[in-house]
Amino acid sequence: MKFMTGLSVALALGATCVFSALAADPKPDAVIKNRNIEARIFLDDRIKADAALAADCLTEGKKWLDKNAAEAAASRKQDPQFFRDGGWDFERKYTIRSVVTDRYVSVLRNDYMDTHGAHPNSDVNTILWDRTANKRIAIRPFFTETADGGPTMKAMVKAVIASLKAEKKKRDTSETATDEWFKGVEPSLLKIGAVTLAPSTEAGKSSGLTFHYPPYAVGPYAEGEYVAFVPWETLKPYLTTEGARIFGGARPKGDADEPQ
Repeated sequence: MKFMTGLSVALALGATCVFSALAADPKPDAVIKNRNIEARIFLDDRIKADAALAADCLTEGKKWLDKNAAEAAASRKQDPQFFRDGGWDFERKYTIRSVVTDRYVSVLRNDYMDTHGAHPNSDVNTILWDRTANKRIAIRPFFTETADGGPTMKAMVKAVIASLKAEKKKRDTSETATDEWFKGVEPSLLKIGAVTLAPSTEAGKSSGLTFHYPPYAVGPYAEGEYVAFVPWETLKPYLTTEGARIFGGARPKGDADEPQ
């Protein structure tokens, strides 16, 4: 019988760890890789389990890949020197944030982009998916009115800014809690920010709305992303019957501290 030396055991364990790590790496659901760009799309497992939602996200994601691949090719043709260190690196991840009444699915869409500038950039957007209709929707069905500058949107903006100011105080960045940084948060569904239905302590319900802002949106790049939370009670006067049905409970402890 042969016995392994301490070095052999260490090497074997090291190799096992490397192979395990490689095996654990998720495989992209779509990818473009050439000398100009490597760009990937990832769908989380819960999205993949919903065929219609997965197809919708993948169709959008592939268009994003094609668009950036074309831009990378054009950029190399115009300025080859910017590709001396390799091609661009892009990644998009679709992740389910919440499922409310087993019908409304909030999806986070996080983008990473490295074009060899001063630093990589990131972006965040959201999708609200209606499983009954198998399509994307807005939050309009939950509110009696959502006109630009109307009472509902003004109430939302007021609550969003209050939440952002509280978060900036918590991060000790209150000096950027100014009208100048918040001017992009407007009382309009298209301009208030990317929205999701927040999870709740009450099963099947939403505790309110969370608005997601990438770096630069409401603060300097160094401050990173922000998430503003608006509890459903604040919006109660503006809810439709469907809105009253889906909202309830409180925001789960720790939700504000988790990656959104």
